[in-house]
Amino acid sequence: PMEYISIILNEDAAHGCLADLGKLEALQFSDLNPDLTPFQRRYVSSVRRCDELERKLRFFTQEIEKFDLEMDSAGQLDSFVSDPSLVPGSEESSDKIGAQLLESMENELGQYDAQLRELNTFSEKLTTEYNEKVELHEVLDKARRFFMIDAPRFAAAERDALEFPDEEGWGLLDQRREHDMRFSSLTGVISNEEKGRFERMVFRSTRGNVFIRFANIDQPITDPHTGLSVEKSVFIIFYKSAVIEAKLIKICNAFSANRYSLPDMNDNSKIDEMLTENAQELVDSRTVLLRNQAARFRMCQLLARHTERWTWVVLREKAVYHSLNMFKADVSGILRGEAWVIAEKREEVRQVIEQAHANVCITMQSVVDYVPQPWPTPPTHFVTNKFTYGYQEFVNTYGIPRYREANPALFTAATFPFLFGVMYGDIGHGLFLFCAGLFLLYKEKENDNAKLGEMAEGLHAGRYMITMMGFFAIYAGFIYNDCFSLGLNFFGSRWVFENQEFGSIEEGTKATPIASYGSDESVYPFGLDPIWHVSTNELLFFNSFKMKLSVIFGIMQMFMGTCLKGLNAVYFGERLDFLFEFLPMVIFASSLFVYMVVLILMKWSIDWNSRMLSATCLDPAGDTWGSPDFNGDWTMCDKNGTGLCTPDGYSCQTGDLTAQKCPLDYGGTGDGCQPPNLITTLINIALQPGSVDEPMYAGQDFVQSILLLLAFGSVPVLLLAKPYLQSQRHQYQPITHHGDDEDDEHEEESFGEILIHQAIETIEFVLGMVSNTASYLRLWALSLAHSELATVFWEKAMLSTLNMNWFAAYIGFGVFAGVTFGVLLMMDVLECFLHALRLHWVEFQNKFFKADGVRFAPYSFKQIIKEAS
Repeated sequence: PMEYISIILNEDAAHGCLADLGKLEALQFSDLNPDLTPFQRRYVSSVRRCDELERKLRFFTQEIEKFDLEMDSAGQLDSFVSDPSLVPGSEESSDKIGAQLLESMENELGQYDAQLRELNTFSEKLTTEYNEKVELHEVLDKARRFFMIDAPRFAAAERDALEFPDEEGWGLLDQRREHDMRFSSLTGVISNEEKGRFERMVFRSTRGNVFIRFANIDQPITDPHTGLSVEKSVFIIFYKSAVIEAKLIKICNAFSANRYSLPDMNDNSKIDEMLTENAQELVDSRTVLLRNQAARFRMCQLLARHTERWTWVVLREKAVYHSLNMFKADVSGILRGEAWVIAEKREEVRQVIEQAHANVCITMQSVVDYVPQPWPTPPTHFVTNKFTYGYQEFVNTYGIPRYREANPALFTAATFPFLFGVMYGDIGHGLFLFCAGLFLLYKEKENDNAKLGEMAEGLHAGRYMITMMGFFAIYAGFIYNDCFSLGLNFFGSRWVFENQEFGSIEEGTKATPIASYGSDESVYPFGLDPIWHVSTNELLFFNSFKMKLSVIFGIMQMFMGTCLKGLNAVYFGERLDFLFEFLPMVIFASSLFVYMVVLILMKWSIDWNSRMLSATCLDPAGDTWGSPDFNGDWTMCDKNGTGLCTPDGYSCQTGDLTAQKCPLDYGGTGDGCQPPNLITTLINIALQPGSVDEPMYAGQDFVQSILLLLAFGSVPVLLLAKPYLQSQRHQYQPITHHGDDEDDEHEEESFGEILIHQAIETIEFVLGMVSNTASYLRLWALSLAHSELATVFWEKAMLSTLNMNWFAAYIGFGVFAGVTFGVLLMMDVLECFLHALRLHWVEFQNKFFKADGVRFAPYSFKQIIKEAS
């Protein structure tokens, strides 16, 4: 339970109080200054200082990551919360609190920040200079190669063009130009990403009146701003116009292309001199750059040791000041706050606040008072452990339970893995999943302290859930007697085929039980008999069994959800909800759907061999007379008619119907001696009320008529009773009249809203019971799909290759293992998981769960640091 309290603190002790309260994880503060903007709050300057420290720490982290350094761990969160100092175990730093701590951190981090930024500035400058020298070297080298190799070839082509001129006279070198005409050139370096666009822009702006050549630089060049390696190319452009030159310079500037001036390329000595001088400068620049990089590396190594703990300290201080901003300063030097507190920890909160005041030697007594109701909407808080945490998060993802409402997570922890197991039931596949869960449990302590990715964190949080899913999959596999689609004969089959011991069983041969029906020896001890896996009617049997099982589980879970609605109504004292919502819902669900479960269980429990035998005509002198399959006393008849008798002594006549021969006298055509079709029986409850064709017990037609009347009668009660009584209650309440027309309109509108809301509730429940029951058939469908897929993979990949040769069997096993892992151990696990989740969110929780609560967000340093990390 939660309590709403008022806290009065001395401002000098406020920081210490909040610092200690953050360790308890027991309070959720309310904002008493909702009208103030964040910039008008009392401690906004301290929050800004924390923001600035966070910015510097983020900068440190980015620089550390550039060198791929691992930051030293700050240790256990629990240890930090108990000792939140800058240096673990340091008494000097632990004495500093509040403004002193922030000032100390600002001085220290400011120095590191200034030094690192200065080194980065030098690094960018040195990298830029180094890159310019590298690019100049590449430009001289590529240009020299061009003029020595490519230029003579193009000159020869030019002479050929002059001797045989083009008719259009169009081209880069016009036929009217003379041999000794010299062109101007522009050289530079551009990134390969921009090379295509740069070339197109040059061509379009100069209308093709230039000649451009590119040459790739083999070694990537480091970008001084981002530190990333960039592939670049040298370009050289020939042109013959001052106008074109101006355009080219603008284009180079737009594409951030670096331009370099070339000497006279015919003067080889000067080019060699430039290359030698540039090479020496290149070595000097590289030496200085490496020293700068080493200094930055040492600085980042130093910062990596403390950055995480500094971050935790700043987050803690920021949380303290953010919470203090929610307090109200009614009197100078005094702060007043209000908070939700876990009732069991209220006294501990009082003691912490008193101790914090005593630590700063303040004589003023702090006040922790219980605020009388009415309260704001209380937040919802549930105490969870490692096992229940995952299930509670499942429920919270759908919606937060109302305060003191029945928590679906408690039931989900039991039913979710069980329903998953019903769909995924297989001993072999479930064992893989169970072992995966055990492995996650084995790695629990290691993963608790590790920084995991989003998917790994989810698997770690659901480790107990995965283990339970695997356990129930194994359990259901034993019930189905299914292991990789194969039946396991643990206890020996209770059925035997003729010539089974010789291995020569003919198609269509019927199995016979090894003991009399109903005896202990005729029942397989646990699960289903493995003989069903080799029978021709395997699919028919398993479909019937799993379909009925799905209906039973579904109706039981939905009925449990309806009962929880009643418990909620009783707890909150909502009489109208209990009498005119819960009770009609229970009557409707029991009359049709719980009754369906009763019929299924009754049909399973009745000895139909005995009942059908009681309505069978037998020869008293035959071998079947006196069979142990009949549970009653064998009575000889007078043998009138055909000379045959039923076990109860009825003399059979030609043309007798089952109802005439059956001694039960339950009515209908079967009279109780013939197993009914349950689907037909359930449909006829509504279509043919008062008539049962194949009854299972005496008075079934009367019982079903009463149940049908109760079901139909509960619907109008559910629809109209609550809105009518609520409107009557509002009618007799005193109302201040402002005008008859306005008042009548308001009353009619409120009653209409209530009626519409109740109509939605009624339709959702009545139709939902039908559709949700059908929705639970997914338990049968997915279980069937899983077993049939496993059968197909086994038969097509393994059985078809075992009789070939060893190599084919080896390949077949690889295919079998691959598809089993990919489809059944990965995709099908996810599919069954999602379907089980949907059954809880939609079919189960919508019967009682409002999901409109407010989650308890405790003032907790541990939680704040976890979320920030």
